[in-house]
Amino acid sequence: MIETPRLLLRWPEPADRAPLHAMWADPAVMAQLGPVKDTAASDATIARHAAYRAYGLGFRAVVRRADGRTIGFCGLKPGAPDTPIAGELEIGWMLTTDSWGQGYAHEAAVACIDWAWAQRREPRIVAITASINAGSRRLMQRLGMRHLPAMDFDHPASPEGDPLRASVTYAIDRPA
Repeated sequence: MIETPRLLLRWPEPADRAPLHAMWADPAVMAQLGPVKDTAASDATIARHAAYRAYGLGFRAVVRRADGRTIGFCGLKPGAPDTPIAGELEIGWMLTTDSWGQGYAHEAAVACIDWAWAQRREPRIVAITASINAGSRRLMQRLGMRHLPAMDFDHPASPEGDPLRASVTYAIDRPA
């Protein structure tokens, strides 16, 4: 478990399934991330991240300490093999719309980065998003990540013509 002043980041539990599914089924949440997920796709995402635990990785449920409510999904995973970040350590986050604008994504991401520097040996952490996802790009910059234009790409999970296909890559180097 990773703890911050306002959040707990823990491996998803059965009780997290419904709030995570609701988040992934919300068109506002998914507008710049990809298609909404049905129950099967949500369960597959949770299972995929559970498999990353064999490597000490995987996204975690983001739980607000004040009320115990699951408000998102954040963590680290191996970069997808069909992207320029294949094999790198990738960070990502996603929160429920009513949790936006309160600093939770920044708090969770900083905690994951700090965890990675303490527990992992990779020389950097990368993040990708659709080039139109201004909110995630701002957060990447606030985290101290820098844009790597040479690693921008068309995401193979998005079809030709999809505005989410053009993707950007950011990175933060391990502190000296």
